[in-house]
Formats: sequence, C-alpha cells, structure tokens
Amino acid sequence: MKTNLLLITILLNFSISVFSQSGLGVNEKTNLLEYWTEFDPKKKEYREPKKILAGYISQNTTLYSRDTYLLEGTVYVINNAVLTIEQGTVIRGDEKTNGTLVITKGAKIIAEGTESFPIVFTTNKDSYSRKPGDWGGIVIMGDAPVNNFGGIGILNFDLDPSYNRYGGSNKEASSGVLKYVRVEYAGRKINSKKEFNGITFAGVGSGTKIENVQVSYSNDDSFEFYGGNVKLKNLVSYRASDDDFDFTQGVQVEINNSLAIRNPYSSDLENSRCFEINSNDDVEKFDPLRDKTSINASNMVLVNTEDNNQGLIKEALFVSNDSKLNFSNSVVFGFKDFLMLKDFSILEDFDQHVKIKDLVIGHCDNPLSSLKPKDLLTLDINYLFTKNNIVLSDGKIEDYFMNSNLHENPDFRYLKIERNKINYVNK
Repeated sequence: MKTNLLLITILLNFSISVFSQSGLGVNEKTNLLEYWTEFDPKKKEYREPKKILAGYISQNTTLYSRDTYLLEGTVYVINNAVLTIEQGTVIRGDEKTNGTLVITKGAKIIAEGTESFPIVFTTNKDSYSRKPGDWGGIVIMGDAPVNNFGGIGILNFDLDPSYNRYGGSNKEASSGVLKYVRVEYAGRKINSKKEFNGITFAGVGSGTKIENVQVSYSNDDSFEFYGGNVKLKNLVSYRASDDDFDFTQGVQVEINNSLAIRNPYSSDLENSRCFEINSNDDVEKFDPLRDKTSINASNMVLVNTEDNNQGLIKEALFVSNDSKLNFSNSVVFGFKDFLMLKDFSILEDFDQHVKIKDLVIGHCDNPLSSLKPKDLLTLDINYLFTKNNIVLSDGKIEDYFMNSNLHENPDFRYLKIERNKINYVNK
C-alpha cells in the first residue's frame, strides 16, 4: 500500500457494488480486443508490397485487399477525391522516403475494415528491424472549427503549402470513415522539435466515423487532435512514445469505450501522458473568443504496465486551466499521478473545468497533483472523491482486469474485485 496515501479502513458494511458495477471501464459484453487488434506487431508477417502509392490522388480511387501497397513519400488525396480502402488491405509506409498519407481538406478516406479483416497501415521494414517512427503516419484535415485567429490552422509537418490548411465552420463535416483500422510504427521525426503522430486529426467534423482504431508503437502521440468536433469510440493506444490522446486548438470531443496501454520502455522523456488537454499550444494564435478545448470521456481504461511506479511515466491525465474535462465511469491503474492540473486556481477553477465521477483509481501514488501545489491544500480531496463515487485502491494489475497479459488474448474489461485481493483506501 502506498505510504504517501492516508489510509482509512473502509467500514465492513460499505457496499462492494461500487467496485463491480458494470458501467466501469470498457463496457462491452464481449472482449473489445479480440480478432482485430495486434499487440506483437514486430512478429507479424505481412506480404511484400506490389503496388506503389505516390504523389497526388486527385480522383476517386479504391485500394483492394488482393494487393499490398507501398506508401512512398507524402501521398496527398486532393480535389475532394475519395480514397476507399477494402477490408483486409495492407498499406506499408516506406522507411526511406517517409511514407505518409494526407487526406486534405474536402477529400475523404473510407477505410472500413471488419473485425475479421481489419485494414492495416504498417512499416515496410522486416520483422527484425521494425521500430517506432519507421514512417510518417496518417493526417486527416477537415473544415470544422479551430480556435486560432481567423479559424484556420496550418499543419507544421513540412507539407505542400497548397495542402496544409485546415479548419472552417462546419462542425458536422465528414472526412470519411476509419473503422477496424490498425496503424503501427508511425511517427517519423521531422526535426528536433516535431514528429508525425500515428494519426493526426485537424479540423475534423463529427460526421467522420472514427471507431475501432488501434495505434501501436507511435514515435510521438498515437492520436492528436487540432480543433474540430469528433466522436470517438473503441480506440486503442498501445506503447506510444509520447501521449496517447493529445487535444488542442478548441477540439470538442466525445470519447468512450477506449483504452490507453502504456509501457515505460516505450515512453520518451517529455512528460508522456494518456490525455494531454490544452486549449491552444500557441498563445499568439489562440483566439480566446472561440471555443476552448472540451473533452467528454466515459468508460475509459488507462493502464501503465510499469511494475513499481518508478516515475518513468507521470500522470494519466493532464489538464490546462483553459480547457474542460468530464471524465467518468472509468478505471485508471498504475500512474505516478492520476490527474495533473496546470495553472489552476483550485478554488475558482476546478469545478468549472474538471468533473470526475464514478471512477476506480488503482495503484497510483497521488490522486491529484498541480503545477501550483499549494493550491491543493485548499481542496478537500476526501470530500471530492466520496461525493463523486471515486474509489482509491491498491493491488496487482491482474486483480483489476479480466486478462492483463498482452501476450495471451488480453481483455481489459473491469474485473469484479474480491475484497481480500485489494486494499481499499481513501484520501
């Protein structure tokens, strides 16, 4: 049991139902991760590519599962064209030319795999030499709102200047479909301060279907969102080098039934987190009259597989003071800090910006931390957690989930906890 937590014996008549309610964590009748996910992509054998994708795709195009494709250089889908990808298709990003797929504003991608035949974007390296950052990744731009001055953003990814803009006024815009898709070993470094992500969403509207998508071994963030209005379901981030989910530029998000599974030996030294939430990273471009970033997250599972909280991975959630987070019905395990607050005045800002409810926080050193630590002295954490049905507990990872072994059909649905396995604590 953590020595820096104030331990309080839970009364025997305290109902165990709070720990085993079906609404906590990934809320599915069957294992979300079966069939379509892959947690050992280094050993996965893929066919050699026979066809090349390069340059600009300016008319409707279909990629077929009978072929394997090499993504060579930066490939742009332009001119409102639609790129359709058959279920089971494999696209391999070229390491030498930094293969990258860019869906420009007005264009669409229809990548609709199935549970049995997911669409896979991966490296073209052999199984012995694959590593994070082998290729660029996927970039999708739309015309939903962003909170820069003028409502327009420019992606600083060394893209063609004719096709690097995003943002507009269409909250319901559609950039297509990503469903049953895997992205592996993306995130090539552009320069000393910038890398591609697994998937970058910029100004993407709520008409875009984004569900059952796994990003693994990204050399930067798994999923990054610059503005837009998005609805996300059944996303899986695995062993990201930086953040699992990075939100900025006023993005409005509904995300549920999703997982972030972290490993300390995949994380960089830049304060890697599951959620990083800012309203705008560039104060000179930030228009305070536009929407601030707002995240509504439910039925999440955030897991750090680090054995003893050595501190290689910091907080699960990081929220800046001009953003909003509603986080509920979720299970968080194994972090130094559950929630880190940036530049908050706890008395004035916390209730307005952060709402947390119906949570189990397991094996975390600190429930709340702040870059203004004196502010935490004004917050009655025990009252806050009790009022909002938040339970602190300490045990082994296998006590929390149906199967936490990533090598044996993992299943991160929340396990009904037996009292003799878990130390229940309160702050």
